[in-house]
Amino acid sequence: MRMVFRWFGEGNDTVPLKHIRQIPGVEGIVWALHDIPAGEEWPMDRIVEVERQAKEYGLHLDVVESVNVHEDIKLGLPTRDVYIANYIRTIEKLAQVGVKVICYNFMPVFDWARTDLFHQAEDGSTALFFEKSKIHGIDPFELVRTINENSTLTMPGWEPERLAHLALLFEAYKTITEEDLWDNLAYFLQAVIPAAEKNGIQMAIHPDDPPWSIFGLPRIVTSQDNLRRLLGLYDSPANAITLCTGSLGANPSNDLIAIIQEFHNRIPFTHIRNVRVYENGDFIETSHRTQDGTVDVSGVVKAYHDNGFTGYCRPDHGRHIWEEVCRPGYGLYDRALGIMYLWGLWDAYCKASIEAEKESVAS
Repeated sequence: MRMVFRWFGEGNDTVPLKHIRQIPGVEGIVWALHDIPAGEEWPMDRIVEVERQAKEYGLHLDVVESVNVHEDIKLGLPTRDVYIANYIRTIEKLAQVGVKVICYNFMPVFDWARTDLFHQAEDGSTALFFEKSKIHGIDPFELVRTINENSTLTMPGWEPERLAHLALLFEAYKTITEEDLWDNLAYFLQAVIPAAEKNGIQMAIHPDDPPWSIFGLPRIVTSQDNLRRLLGLYDSPANAITLCTGSLGANPSNDLIAIIQEFHNRIPFTHIRNVRVYENGDFIETSHRTQDGTVDVSGVVKAYHDNGFTGYCRPDHGRHIWEEVCRPGYGLYDRALGIMYLWGLWDAYCKASIEAEKESVAS
């Protein structure tokens, strides 16, 4: 397991690279050019600048999250080929600085959804929260405004400029079914996977967050069956999965251990986080500790260990603790604690395997 840490760039992140470098076992950053609009080709000079910044602290750039997919591609519009061509040229540029994995998603309009960015927990910390009943009655325009008003930093997937196009997007998606979205995803993969193969990059799709429809928009990467169908759209190691335990874990019917066991050789990148799911379907993000939530984090790490996982892992989303002022979900303290919990589990499983092997040889 190779530990990495998401970083939003100089001037757009409260966590500096020098602090990330001090977290035990972290070897690289998970990065992106967040100010480049979806569909545009990434400039090489900007890519090289991030490489320079990371190398100054001995960190690599192996994982990008995300090269966003333009809505015209998801909608299957005639203009999609222009944006796919830009995407392929970006893949080629990223390969030049050693990128191995591109995490992306195929969620219409919004990358993720929460109803409260700073919901208070029993211990006084705050965390991202999803109130299921509220999402059904809230105006999506108002949700975008609320999210941006409550964060001094840009929130990927909820950028202010989306407001200008929101009404048009909702109108365009009125006729798009889940099967249409599957067809448009297949078209995208048929075009970009050969380029990814040629450049030694794996395209690792992120599950929908949460894993069900919101605002009447279709969502298709929500379950083990969906992931199986996704991998079947283009049979190649370059067509892969970013397994996010928090996204899929928001639906308790998703068996994360079974998913890892079935698809472990197609998971080059994983987000590990915990959520506590309530009986009414609400959920709050918790510490990474297994007992604090609904996700069997210790079982997840064991499944990766037992299947010889050598991919990249990042602690996904943390609580806001110790009065830290940070991007919602992306502070330093709780994610660093999460890393140490994950390493503790991993080291314990490694030691147990070594001891078992010694006993087997001795007997």
